[in-house]
Amino acid sequence: MFHYPDIEWTRLQAEAVGIPHVTAKASGVKEEELGAMKEALLELKCTRGIDCVVAGSIASEYQKWRIETICYELGIRSVAPLWRKDPEQLLTEQVEMGFEFILTACMAMGLGPDWLGRMIDSKAIDELKSISRRYGISLVFEGGEAETYVLNAPMFTKRIRIVEARPVWKGDSGFLDIVRASLYDKDA
Repeated sequence: MFHYPDIEWTRLQAEAVGIPHVTAKASGVKEEELGAMKEALLELKCTRGIDCVVAGSIASEYQKWRIETICYELGIRSVAPLWRKDPEQLLTEQVEMGFEFILTACMAMGLGPDWLGRMIDSKAIDELKSISRRYGISLVFEGGEAETYVLNAPMFTKRIRIVEARPVWKGDSGFLDIVRASLYDKDA
């Protein structure tokens, strides 16, 4: 249910946005991982006064329903601004708005090691549409086909630069192991 490749580098994203970075460990076992999320949100509600969770759910009923259920139980609003957006339109809009993001994990037919670390741009979107038609994957990876990492976004005050990374490929899937990354000025 949760993103895991290169999760330690989300601290740079939080810093680029100017928000506190909070993480919680989860077992990765289906349904049990929700307990960790609930505990973390309860702690944040009590210690930092959060009243809302914003999720990137686009099409996964499984993910959206579970987040909404936990939020309801805790008296926290659940917001999913991308919910039911057309995947192709969403990707195109994100690229046009200046989002820069790469693939950090590939777990589906049609996505080979050459996709690891690849920037999603209009050419990549065209290729993903072709892969989607051929293999039936979600363009926005809502079935867990891949994971992404945002390097730059309109709301970032700085960009993220990957200084060192190595692809790790085993069988028919793999991930990008980011070894070193840093923030730098957008106009540098």
